[in-house]
Amino acid sequence: MVAVTSSPNPVSDYAAWINELARMRPGIDFGLLHQACTRAEQIYGTARRLSGEPYLEHTLEVAHLLAGLRLDVQTLAAAVLHDVPEVVGRTGKEIDLATELEPGVARLVEGVRRIDMVMRRRSDQSRPEDQEGLRKLLLSIDEDMRVLLIKLAERTHDLRSAKQLPPLERQRIAGETMDLYAPLANRLGMGRLKWELEDLSFRYLEPAIYQRIATLLDERRLDRESYLQQVMTTLRERLAAVGILAEVSGRAKHIYSIWRKMRRKDVDFDHIYDVRAVRVLVDTLSDCYTALGVVHGLWLPISGEFDDYIAKPKNNLYQSLHTAVVGPEDKTLEVQIRTHDMHHHAELGVAAHWRYKEGNRGDADYDHRIQWLRQFLALDEAADPGEFVERFRQTLQHEQIHIFTPKGRVIELPRGATPLDFAYHVHSEVGHHCRGAKVDGHIVPLTYPLKNGEQVEILTTKKGGPSRDWLNPTTGYLHTNRAKEKVRQWFRQENHDEDVEQGRFLLDRELARLNLSKADLELLGRRLRYTRIEDLMSALGRGDIALSQVSNALGHILALRRKTIAMPTAPQARSRPKGAEVPSRIRVQGVGNLVTHLAQCCRPNPGDSIVGHVTHNQGISIHRIDCANILGRTEEARAKLLEAEWTTSTADTWPASLQIVARDRPGLLRDVTGLVADDGINILAVDTQTNKKTQIADMRLTVEVYHIDQISRLLVRINGLSGIISLRRLSE
Repeated sequence: MVAVTSSPNPVSDYAAWINELARMRPGIDFGLLHQACTRAEQIYGTARRLSGEPYLEHTLEVAHLLAGLRLDVQTLAAAVLHDVPEVVGRTGKEIDLATELEPGVARLVEGVRRIDMVMRRRSDQSRPEDQEGLRKLLLSIDEDMRVLLIKLAERTHDLRSAKQLPPLERQRIAGETMDLYAPLANRLGMGRLKWELEDLSFRYLEPAIYQRIATLLDERRLDRESYLQQVMTTLRERLAAVGILAEVSGRAKHIYSIWRKMRRKDVDFDHIYDVRAVRVLVDTLSDCYTALGVVHGLWLPISGEFDDYIAKPKNNLYQSLHTAVVGPEDKTLEVQIRTHDMHHHAELGVAAHWRYKEGNRGDADYDHRIQWLRQFLALDEAADPGEFVERFRQTLQHEQIHIFTPKGRVIELPRGATPLDFAYHVHSEVGHHCRGAKVDGHIVPLTYPLKNGEQVEILTTKKGGPSRDWLNPTTGYLHTNRAKEKVRQWFRQENHDEDVEQGRFLLDRELARLNLSKADLELLGRRLRYTRIEDLMSALGRGDIALSQVSNALGHILALRRKTIAMPTAPQARSRPKGAEVPSRIRVQGVGNLVTHLAQCCRPNPGDSIVGHVTHNQGISIHRIDCANILGRTEEARAKLLEAEWTTSTADTWPASLQIVARDRPGLLRDVTGLVADDGINILAVDTQTNKKTQIADMRLTVEVYHIDQISRLLVRINGLSGIISLRRLSE
């Protein structure tokens, strides 16, 4: 692996650490870093983080990690000071880092602060203004990627020290890392951080599986190391014999990667080839392929287990040759072969941009690595901000495939992309006028999922445009957010009246399907951030918002109405007769039926980790555990918070009746009840009548749900069964 700096631990003596950095990187002035460390020591003092760790210790460790990546002095100084806004925010002091040190450091510290603000507000149902904040944040990251490098290093150290955190907070950090930060490190080509982020997160999310694989690795460690020493000696000798000077080493074993392969290939631990693995680093590109020939000459290659990522790099520009062979003693062995330069970039990614240049931005390779980010941000600013985080997450997590045009140009698309996605990637007009496609010379439907290495030819017409069906996720026409946004742009330019009419039709149909004809449309519009009903209809008609969003908003409105009807006011709750039961969804300090209300600052939802805060005259305010108002409190104030948890109660659910009219067939009832059970919904009653003459079955189904969205999702799934004629929700 790329060597990490062996400089002293900065926590014990940051002056000695800086002196060692200066010795290892001659010609670089580290005076700014020394100033930053001195100022940080003054500002942080004895302040401690939620984990109990001193702020100074944490920030110096983050800077130490970045020094191992050879980041420039300005970045290291900002890393040492990145928690200054959080600490001084508690005291009310004003500190001007731009004046005290330099503007560049202050800009980086402010960038990290903005990331923290956005991430603390982020939730599954984030507010549009939060999504817009993330959009602006990504734009600022594009201007200076070092902000994100500091945050990735900070998250790595957070996970290293997460044992001291409460279990729920530890799992929240691990889940967020696996969901966003690890895929981001991967897309930026930073293999070293990516592997550590994944393994540490996996350790907290799936402790039993992690421990089982770790134990299996440890049990066979001595035998494996002895075996690899034999393999590496043989390989070095053969490579030297053909004139190749190579660095051969054992490759680190990543537990999350092993588990993912076990699950993907549906095999046990013994059938994972890269448990025994070596890496070969050579000087030139031609040496890579010569070394591959030596490996295949020594041991028998395993069919289907060779990947040439040099000829076809991964989407993050990762380059290497991967092969699996039957090695000595008939044991499987993986061999990775790459040049030293390829290895530096595989480990460091965008961080390599500053490795030798100390901040120089004139790097075409760097620009190529973040091209995906710029393309994502180039999507129409008018797109629904409520989908922004989800689209960004999907952009990060999709594996890439390489598709060829008839002229041999390579187009990179996410796995699952269709010919229609390909057409829109080539050009918007090609997508708008696409009516068919050929893959490797054969006509295929526009919903065909493309495979790596295929050649695609798009068949177009001069007239016409996209179909609204292309935006329907159930049809499978479009997979990429880029293509979907271009279709939405096209419909935005069409007749506004038609959009409104289409939206009205879709909304009326959904309301009728859910039997909510008396829904308050003005309240619905406000819930979805539209001031006029017409704007809501237009957005729905052109596909800017999905029916699932409408159903979700209706569910919140219905739940609020039920709560208003069912729940007594606070004074009534305090004076209720002894023994009377009051519905409660929250238990505080192990006691239910206390007067509580959900805080508007973070709006916790069932399933979120929560805490209680005692107010003066409104009972107990319930906050998410990661709420900025909670994290920003002093240690003494946080110690006074009350433990809280969501409870399950029959008072939280309500019955809903559905009518299903279908052609009678064997297994119809089994299929319907099976779908209900798969969604974790309880069935209260079933009544089926069948007309023997027409063979039409009329089924009445009563189920127990806690949210209107459950009904909407269930209706969609049942409607997909064969023989369904009509389906609707009945009046309660």
